[in-house]
Amino acid sequence: MALNVFTMTNLVHRPRRLRHHGIIRNLVRETQITPNNLIYPLFVCAGEGVRREVRSMPGVFNVSIDELVKEAAAAQREGISSIILFGLPEHKDEEGSGAYDEDGIVQRATKALKEEVKDILVIADTCLCEYTSHGHCGTIADGDVANDPSLDLIARTAVSQAQAGADIIAPSGMMDGMVGAIRAALDAAGFTHISILSYAIKYASAYYGPFRDAADSAPQFGDRRSYQMDPANAREALREADLDVAQGADMLMVKPALPYLDIIKAARERYNLPIAAYQVSGEYAQIKAAAMNGWIDEERVMMESLTSIKRAGADMILTYYAREVVKHL
Repeated sequence: MALNVFTMTNLVHRPRRLRHHGIIRNLVRETQITPNNLIYPLFVCAGEGVRREVRSMPGVFNVSIDELVKEAAAAQREGISSIILFGLPEHKDEEGSGAYDEDGIVQRATKALKEEVKDILVIADTCLCEYTSHGHCGTIADGDVANDPSLDLIARTAVSQAQAGADIIAPSGMMDGMVGAIRAALDAAGFTHISILSYAIKYASAYYGPFRDAADSAPQFGDRRSYQMDPANAREALREADLDVAQGADMLMVKPALPYLDIIKAARERYNLPIAAYQVSGEYAQIKAAAMNGWIDEERVMMESLTSIKRAGADMILTYYAREVVKHL
């Protein structure tokens, strides 16, 4: 059968023309990741000269404040301007008092960063789970997390972090009303300029396992499914975000990222607020493990996964790969 000469030789549209040269591909690329899109998570602990690798997260470390300053300064030199802090306290108790202690680990770390690393943006993870002896994100009553009594402690934590110099407060506990409580407390304390990046849509995900190694925050009983979201639910995610927007959230986060690209896209279409997505520890650890076994090209998979998150609609991505991405770019 004769080929259609026009079809084969005189095509008006040949999409491959725009893929022929690397520079052309860069020019027409629809989704771009830049250092400005990245937020670098860091885990700070007590001590001096501590740089302890997390067993389940190769390349991620628990660092003391002096090492944190070095890490943040190095990241800044490479082009990363935003970090988010998670604290590992020396002592824990039932109410997580280390979270709102003015001499707490995150508060001291924030002050050190603001003194030593000029113009670094510090986001404070605002939750109790790393500080409570039971590992839950609020106080316990009758064997369950007590929502409303926990709000005061979360609000106190936010104010304490702002007083230490945090630029953004990021509540992650998924307590009903947490954004409103934080906004009221910040405003009353004179921090009307401090923004809230709410973990508005946080699923009860199995992808958090390595993080709990890093932050020593595994629940001592039960799990977090009574307050984090059911992975099967999408419409509920938008209801959660609606409530946080109404309470004064300035930015919204979806966590995890890659298994919930549909949720990121839905949030992007519904809200005109900035959308963040967290490429969580399990996503990172999977790529690392497969790469260490020689099964995948780590750099390409890293960039492909982050590009998919950005393409789905995220303005910002929290990723442990932040420094490696910047080096690649």
